[in-house]
Amino acid sequence: MNNQRTQLLKKLLPGFVPLFVFIAVDELWGTKAGLIAALVIGVAELLWIGIREKRFDRFVLFDMLLLLALGGVSILLENDLFFKLKPALIELILCIILALSAFSKVNIVELMSKRYLKDVSLSEEQTRSMRTSLKRMFYIFAGHTLLVFYAAFFLSNEAWAFISGGLFYILFGVLFLFEYFKQKKARQVLTEEEQLPLVNEQGQVVGKAPRSVCHSGQKLLHPVVHLHVFNPKGAIFLQKRPMNKLVQPGKWDTAVGGHIAFGEELQVALQREAWEEIGLKEFSASLVKQYVWESELECELVYVFVTHDYQGIRLHSEEVEEGKFWTKKQIARSLGQGIFTPNFEHEFKFLFG
Repeated sequence: MNNQRTQLLKKLLPGFVPLFVFIAVDELWGTKAGLIAALVIGVAELLWIGIREKRFDRFVLFDMLLLLALGGVSILLENDLFFKLKPALIELILCIILALSAFSKVNIVELMSKRYLKDVSLSEEQTRSMRTSLKRMFYIFAGHTLLVFYAAFFLSNEAWAFISGGLFYILFGVLFLFEYFKQKKARQVLTEEEQLPLVNEQGQVVGKAPRSVCHSGQKLLHPVVHLHVFNPKGAIFLQKRPMNKLVQPGKWDTAVGGHIAFGEELQVALQREAWEEIGLKEFSASLVKQYVWESELECELVYVFVTHDYQGIRLHSEEVEEGKFWTKKQIARSLGQGIFTPNFEHEFKFLFG
């Protein structure tokens, strides 16, 4: 996500170059020199982008034309108010784009990223993160825009020059550093987080990702183990999920269910999860099915095991609120009422079907 923002910024930054050049040259040699320099740089940019990237950058052209129009009016009327308002007008357009992208269904920034960055596809989590950042940018730049308007009418030229130029760069720099350290902290958390293997539908490992990323809605396929425990009467042991669980809190679920860690063998994961969740060890189990289960938050490759070694069950984990045996009839009467997890109801069909 951070890399995509950086690439998008690199694509959009050339559009502001004529303005930056004008401000610098105007401070040294005046408005006319600034306009000429901005025009030369803008045309050079258009030619460079057209030759190197085979595209016409309308953003650069727009900045040039607006700069020349307002600057020209300022020179002809010998009134620099028009020029003073130009940074505020440009920033106002930026604020409108940010507002639409952050608060409406029309995310212009995302559409621009897809145009400039081919094959970019953002997950729901990445889109939410982008909107949060855009809202932050909108509030900052909207406040700065109002300040530039105020400076153009009521403050000195020196104060206006600092507010429209230097202060803008300071705010942009602070925002950039904030986003940078925020992303750095997030990467550090992900690095320290448990890593899960990413697999194809045949179970072959094709990569790895942090646990939170696997549960972020990106639908990265990762393996899990489920263990169903039966007693001699054919009843099945179910556990009740605590209310603090992110997924399906308070519902009855498979006796054992858990992720396979990166580099962990299937049988080792099964034995570990059985001990951690229901205190069961030294049991034998058989694999009865392997299938892909997809929910709003994740996509799992589920290995379903069955065992009849139930004597060692001992609940000792905070991950399980309670557990008990259910008969087939008890379960059948309660299906579809929100008592069981959808995942268990799916497995019930082929276990008892």
